[in-house]
Amino acid sequence: MSGAPRMTPVEAVDLLVQRYDEAVSALRGGVERFLRTGEPPTAEERARFRYPELRVVYHPDGAPPVNPRAFAKFSAPGLYTTTVTQPADFRAYLLEQLTPLYEEYGGEIGVGTGGQEIAYPYVYESGDELGRGGATAADLARYFPTPSLAVIGDEIADGQFEIRPDAERPLALFDAARVDYSLRRLVHYTGSDWRAMQPWVLLTNYHRYVDQFVAWGLEQLRSDPSVAKLVLPGNVEIDAAMSPQEAQTKAAGVVWHRFQMPAYHVVRRDGNGVSLVNIGVGPANAKNITDHIAVLRPHCWLMVGHCAGLRQSQMIGDYVLAHAYLREDHILDEAVPPNVPIPALAEVQVALQEAVASVTGDSGAALKRRVRTGTVVTYDDRNWELRWTQERRRFNLSRAIAVDMESATIATQGFRMRVPYGAMLCVSDKPLHGEIKLPGAANAFYERAIGEHLRIGLTALQCLQRSDAALHSRKLRSFDEPPFR
Repeated sequence: MSGAPRMTPVEAVDLLVQRYDEAVSALRGGVERFLRTGEPPTAEERARFRYPELRVVYHPDGAPPVNPRAFAKFSAPGLYTTTVTQPADFRAYLLEQLTPLYEEYGGEIGVGTGGQEIAYPYVYESGDELGRGGATAADLARYFPTPSLAVIGDEIADGQFEIRPDAERPLALFDAARVDYSLRRLVHYTGSDWRAMQPWVLLTNYHRYVDQFVAWGLEQLRSDPSVAKLVLPGNVEIDAAMSPQEAQTKAAGVVWHRFQMPAYHVVRRDGNGVSLVNIGVGPANAKNITDHIAVLRPHCWLMVGHCAGLRQSQMIGDYVLAHAYLREDHILDEAVPPNVPIPALAEVQVALQEAVASVTGDSGAALKRRVRTGTVVTYDDRNWELRWTQERRRFNLSRAIAVDMESATIATQGFRMRVPYGAMLCVSDKPLHGEIKLPGAANAFYERAIGEHLRIGLTALQCLQRSDAALHSRKLRSFDEPPFR
């Protein structure tokens, strides 16, 4: 960056947008010409198909500033870089990160051209545009950049990035190629545009929660003018201009089952909307979707799902506030070894407990009877009950109070990806005490409990929204953390 003029964060983001748009326009133009005439790009033209690069130099003059913020800090002097995609859509996030680095630390910001090429599928929204002219994917791959697993990874997030003296340091956890990869995966799995995903996320393992969430979203749309729209799978949009009957009919007609993990979004004008993703059952799904949601840098994700209660004193419909996890999901053992503790986040725990009190009206001893705080076992085997004789001692040693298949995975992913996390589960059966999930009893439980449980999750997010800066805990940051959260 030697000799580069010092620019403000706003100027830097404006230039990122300009450089990105120029690169996308050049890439699209090259593909369009090839589809029309068969003429491939020249080497000079292909050199323009690159992500812009954001650079920040930190040369401290005296002691670094002291503040309690968990992000937008430099760990050491030097040059920090990252490539950037979709800067117009990430404008607010980029400014949030850059402004303190510029104003408090005196960071010198610059924008250049990165070394990463933009894969041609990433500049088309649906891909249908590529079916013209008889060109195949193999034909396009001969002349245009394609997604390459060699340049996509989580080495920075997983602490595998080697920091050498006087070498560039990562400015963010995810570079442009990794972000673009996940943006496309989000569209594939959730069935809606990635831009619809909101910064406050609920994850559930039962479709019945979806019905309650959509009903809540429609009510919010009618009663709260700050709610802009409801976005459903298939990019179905419902806004306040529709009559209640029209909105209900449109919501009921959504073909959600076309998508593996359908997502539903209540979009607010102030940017504090809520998304619900039905992740299905199991730790593989839980890891999969959070791998991709993480690149959007959400403020929080919470698990609201069902669990098996392990204590005689628990009742069907009671709640479990996960305070620790016995990780038997095995999906993240290599990235985050099981002997690495996954801490509970105080702000999230308090918000969840306060939400239960607010929604149920319980307090004191009644609240303690209704909500049990303790260790949750997350299993990768749905029929763990068939292995009870082998697992009994471990369950006892851990003092576990509940079993599920996703909560520890979601918490570990939050820890790994620096996204605040928590889990409030509802006891739906007690297999150790003869109360197994039979169809009749299960349906009665679902009708009674799911609406209340969802309101608890939503109320907890409302509590957390009031202090989102404090929510980004320093517990989630390493000692050589990239400046961006």
